[in-house]
Amino acid sequence: MSGRMRVYCLFVFGLLLGALSLADPACAQQVGTSSGPENEQQSPAAPGQQKQSKQTNSEPAQTASQNTTPGNDRLFGVLPNYLTVENEARVPPLTSGGKFRLVAKNAFDPAIYPFVGFLALVGQASDSEPEYGEGAAGYGRRYGASFGDATVGSFMTGAVFPSLLKQDPRYYQLVHRGFKRRSLYSVSRIFITRSDSWHREFNGSEIIGNLAAAGISQSYHPSEDRTLANTLSVWGTDTGWDTMANLAQEFWPDIHRWLKRKFAHPEEPGDGDQ
Repeated sequence: MSGRMRVYCLFVFGLLLGALSLADPACAQQVGTSSGPENEQQSPAAPGQQKQSKQTNSEPAQTASQNTTPGNDRLFGVLPNYLTVENEARVPPLTSGGKFRLVAKNAFDPAIYPFVGFLALVGQASDSEPEYGEGAAGYGRRYGASFGDATVGSFMTGAVFPSLLKQDPRYYQLVHRGFKRRSLYSVSRIFITRSDSWHREFNGSEIIGNLAAAGISQSYHPSEDRTLANTLSVWGTDTGWDTMANLAQEFWPDIHRWLKRKFAHPEEPGDGDQ
């Protein structure tokens, strides 16, 4: 997806999160009081992640943590969320194969195709990268470029560099503490991650992975965009997108619970008397 489209998505999500916390202080309070052990957690991967269940035996645990698909684990009920660890202090490390499988599961999830299609449609309407042209051909080029950007970025930050650097691409929710503490924690995971051996270290998978993805994207975007300045701009936008993805992964369970309470239909009078 293009940098401009990512900015739109970040802006919309930021408005949603801010509006919910301002409109109902109870939501912001609950966001900071979820039950569960505190996690000294880790960094994200591209949009898409997975809740994991704690296991005791190392071999079955590793298999389960890499292959188990949660029944209802989608951001905003739509986007795949396969690399989030919720309510867990520690889970077995992922193998390189496990990292690639989880990223592929996200990148080729059925919900991704219409999402990328919407981004390409907005790009068409705003005439982003006019070299692509108009009409069906222009839309097809924008769709292909957007899908390529999302897929390459996901694999670079969630599978390729985590495998090379032996880092864990999953996002570990903080689970409790205050809204401000969790927000700062989410943003910091862009720069701090866990290694496969459970040590805190610089998140090279995110920073270097996004830079590599931005460089690769220049090979199929219009020649006018193949400049160092544009590459750095795309890298910065991608990193900003992943920062917002962290916030979504951290707070979506709280927002989901709040929305369910807010829009739950009360029982009809007399229902309990039947």
